[in-house]
Amino acid sequence: MRWPSFFHRRRRKFSSPQGRNQNLHRALRILSVVSSKLMENKGVLMTCPMSSYLEEQLQKRFRLLKLWDSQMKADFLKQNSQLISAVVGNTVLGADSELIDSLPNLEIVSSNSVGLDKIDLVKCKERGIRVTNTPDVLTDDVADLAIGLALATLRKISVADGFLRNGLWKNSDFGLTTKFSGKSVGIIGLGRIGSAIAKRAKAFGCPIGYHSRSRKPNANYKYYSSVIDLAANCQILVVACALTDETRHIVNREVIDALGPKGILINIGRGPHVDESELVSALVEGRLGGAGLDVYENEPEIPEKLFQLQNVVLLSHVGSDTVETCKAMADLVLANLEAHFLGKPLLTPVV
Repeated sequence: MRWPSFFHRRRRKFSSPQGRNQNLHRALRILSVVSSKLMENKGVLMTCPMSSYLEEQLQKRFRLLKLWDSQMKADFLKQNSQLISAVVGNTVLGADSELIDSLPNLEIVSSNSVGLDKIDLVKCKERGIRVTNTPDVLTDDVADLAIGLALATLRKISVADGFLRNGLWKNSDFGLTTKFSGKSVGIIGLGRIGSAIAKRAKAFGCPIGYHSRSRKPNANYKYYSSVIDLAANCQILVVACALTDETRHIVNREVIDALGPKGILINIGRGPHVDESELVSALVEGRLGGAGLDVYENEPEIPEKLFQLQNVVLLSHVGSDTVETCKAMADLVLANLEAHFLGKPLLTPVV
């Protein structure tokens, strides 16, 4: 084996620990420079605006192309199709079949989200395109928000805030609300986020039940094989499952009616999990007690009738939107891209 020229030194110097360390560090620096140059030439397509930190880091490390910069997206993709090796998407815009087909050199889709419903996974598998997401790092924030929505809905925190700000407290007291502690909680989907929600609700003394594709052997919560049965046996129903063809409209009229006029629905999953027209009707007609929603069926469009209801808390899909988690998600996206282009194992592979 012939060593690179920088290793050719006097035998005595090279054989000493100090000499070995100096040469190793120099080799690592050269490798780092080579790796950086390699990645600088890799075209990465960002599908829509995300965190400024992620955008800045992608700009520094790769040849970043921003899809939203062009009014004529089809022409933009045609002009740059040969350059793009990676796509970074999220829950707004991922990588559907049409986008994938337009990029002949696409190697990896790194999603800045845990959900994969915006990515054509079948197409990616067919073409050997790697796919990653950002699990775990957002679990706590989404679970915290689910509990926050339950508390805000039952205790009418947003309504009470408006009551005070509008000067109404000077003339009357705010009405009574409903407690959260001790309420039975049903969770659809006992994955990472669902389990974190259960842990938090249990701390409030809430009995926990759940529905998933199968019974979880290590879960000490009551399992319901039917979503309707789960809804009929809980006071707060939380949607925390992945969006698939099977879970689309998993909360329909039957489930809502089983939850009943005193029941509360919390959705931190995906909007299409819930039949939104049926949800609105049930809330307006009093067949459902209330709802705390972070996601909607046709985001960013929200049914106007929801704005008029005081038993509903509405958020703008901000489940993982904290400074800490957005940075952690971005770092995971970057780490997966770098691992792929350097031929290393992906951190969070999906495909």
